Amino acid sequence: MNSISRHLQTPSSLFASLDSCPDSLRTRTRCQVPILPRNSPVSSSRFAASLNPVCSGWWCSPHLLPTSQAVSFVFGRHGSSKCKSGDFSESLELELGRESSSESMQPSVPTEQFSIVEILKKANSFLPHVVLASTLLALIYPPSFTWFTNRYYAPALGFLMFAVGVNSSERDFLEAFKRPAAIFAGYIGQFIVKPLLGYFFGMMSVTMFSLPTSVGAGIMLVSCVSGAQLSNYATFLTDPSMAPLSIVMTSLSTATAVFVTPLLSLLLIGKRLPVDVKGMVSSILQIVIAPITAGLLLNRFVPWICNAIRPLLPPLSVFVTALCVGAPLAINVHSIMSSFGLMILSLIIAFHLSAFVIGYFLPGFIFQKAPDVKALQRTLSFETGMQSSLLALALANRFFQDPLVAVPPAISTVMMSLMGFSLVMLWARRRATGQ
Repeated sequence: MNSISRHLQTPSSLFASLDSCPDSLRTRTRCQVPILPRNSPVSSSRFAASLNPVCSGWWCSPHLLPTSQAVSFVFGRHGSSKCKSGDFSESLELELGRESSSESMQPSVPTEQFSIVEILKKANSFLPHVVLASTLLALIYPPSFTWFTNRYYAPALGFLMFAVGVNSSERDFLEAFKRPAAIFAGYIGQFIVKPLLGYFFGMMSVTMFSLPTSVGAGIMLVSCVSGAQLSNYATFLTDPSMAPLSIVMTSLSTATAVFVTPLLSLLLIGKRLPVDVKGMVSSILQIVIAPITAGLLLNRFVPWICNAIRPLLPPLSVFVTALCVGAPLAINVHSIMSSFGLMILSLIIAFHLSAFVIGYFLPGFIFQKAPDVKALQRTLSFETGMQSSLLALALANRFFQDPLVAVPPAISTVMMSLMGFSLVMLWARRRATGQ
């Protein structure tokens, strides 16, 4: 009893608790394991292994003892103890020592781990830098991109649309059709605002800078074509929720370009350019409708495949976009570096810059009460400032004998992409910082 009294603070409470214990507890033959505090460094399994005495009497609850003296006592029928506190204290100290030594041997694990999947998902953030690098490489060493000829553009742009479809749903496109005012604003930007700008800068190139009339015709031709599929991808990178709306705008302008582009070319240039209706419809099906539909169906019925390929899409999209920017520059580098090249470059930059600015600020006045007015402004800016310059380049090479007509569309293909994806970098960074 002397050994017990040294470790108990309230003996009367202990024996009172023992009297109230159920008979099932009194018949137990093994010592119960004390309940350690939750933040104890000793695991419960090791703590249980340190206690395994054989008892022949009643069991006393350890929670009646102080935590610092968590000792299990087993009493015989005549009050004799068979579990010694000194042995348990030594065992507890040994376990504490083992625990601390094992923890010291374990290597420290960093709190933040980076996986290859996360790196792949963030590849889009490097897009402006990659586009700039591809531009410099095309100027320094054109053969690095000249292999990417026009026949690869439809599959490349189709892949970008497939990436958008995988990350979207059919509900997004249904919601886009519920905004006819925004769709109409995008159409006005494509076929009214932009042709007026093209006519202004085309006339400026002839009257103020004394450039050949064919150069002015090339600038006007750029302003007559439909929207570019790259604008859809730029919108997807900046405001993913607006990507379906941008796709609807571009598809509408592309579908009606078979009638509008010849009419605008007749009004601005004075020459009616016949556009291949069959070829235009085929282009819409190959570049826009089929890839997006495939992505939507894949995301709807086999989402596990989408989850598997989704981390690979950003780096592949960056690579494809770099090819679409660098190849036209490499193929037309001699025209761009001609005697008129720098002057045409300045006019094309002014033309696209004006289109981006008007496309951004004009919707701000029209849709100022819209809850997503900023995202809508960015979307319409891409839709107005970026157009299918490759179509203008194909029309210039096919229907104009003067090779200078093709120089503005060739320069436009490069500058449109560089300026558009520079805005992607700027606006995405502002969104990330909450500005």
